[in-house]
Amino acid sequence: MSTTQSERLRELLAPLVSARELELEEVEVTPAGKRRVLRIVVDSDEGVQLDTCADLSRDISAKLDETDVMGGAPYVLEVTSPGADRPLTQHRHYVRATGRLIKAQLTEGGELVARIVSVDDEGLDLEVPGVKGRKATARRLAFAEIAKARVEIEFNRKAADKAVDEADESDEIQEEA
Repeated sequence: MSTTQSERLRELLAPLVSARELELEEVEVTPAGKRRVLRIVVDSDEGVQLDTCADLSRDISAKLDETDVMGGAPYVLEVTSPGADRPLTQHRHYVRATGRLIKAQLTEGGELVARIVSVDDEGLDLEVPGVKGRKATARRLAFAEIAKARVEIEFNRKAADKAVDEADESDEIQEEA
């Protein structure tokens, strides 16, 4: 039997999240002055749209009103998707970050900034950017070698990379039609 409030909330809300084909990433209750903030973080392989968060928020609010899991004290409900800078902690996080630049703190010390090329059950195939005009190099990194990692936000990604991404998106749109 679950004992913590977060575990009870997770059990109560997981079916609502799954019904919208989302994954429940995090349930967090934190004090905020005289109130509390209940933050529900959801994600999916396709990302999460604002309207989906709003609809799910209404579903969760109704479910919470039916129960006493939050007690009698006031709270604010936030339903959100993970931020771009969230830690990569699960296999699915790395899969979703394929093609993105990450910064990994290595268990042996040091850090590595590289682009994820592919992901399998054992680790990552990476492209390490070249420095000062040198070509990028390939590197294999096992999950066991990663102490922590997060996606690096890119503001000035090269035009060639953007063109490739746009061509991929165009192909996807045509496939859907």
